[in-house]
Amino acid sequence: MSVNDVVEIAFDVPGWPPIKNEALSLLSANHQQHDRVRTLLEAAAIASQAVAWTVTDRVVGLDVTVRAPLGRPAGDATNYLGGIGDVLQDKSNPVNLDLSHLGPLQEVALYLDDRQITQVRYDVEPADSPSYSVRVVVLRSP
Repeated sequence: MSVNDVVEIAFDVPGWPPIKNEALSLLSANHQQHDRVRTLLEAAAIASQAVAWTVTDRVVGLDVTVRAPLGRPAGDATNYLGGIGDVLQDKSNPVNLDLSHLGPLQEVALYLDDRQITQVRYDVEPADSPSYSVRVVVLRSP
């Protein structure tokens, strides 16, 4: 890593995170989580542009804070983390999946593969309406 490399990206997203809880890919055009996927990709795209983030091949940490009415999220931690992890990985070579419905959002990625995530932090905070924060930090060389 050079001195000028960006080693962290963080952003807020309105609504609930996408939930990974079925065999159908979250990135499918007809998935019930489609709107949540688009919202996450839009927020990641804006943040990536703001900090000049480039897709990393290094090991990363993922921090997620879900803000929930009454302090109770609609889903569970593992399904949220799995959904966020999948959506933010590289989508340039999908297997048997047409991503054209995402338009330019199909190019939004923070890391090559969610297997690069070796450290996770998940928190829930009470709030008036659902939203969440995502932070990805480059930890070390692969």
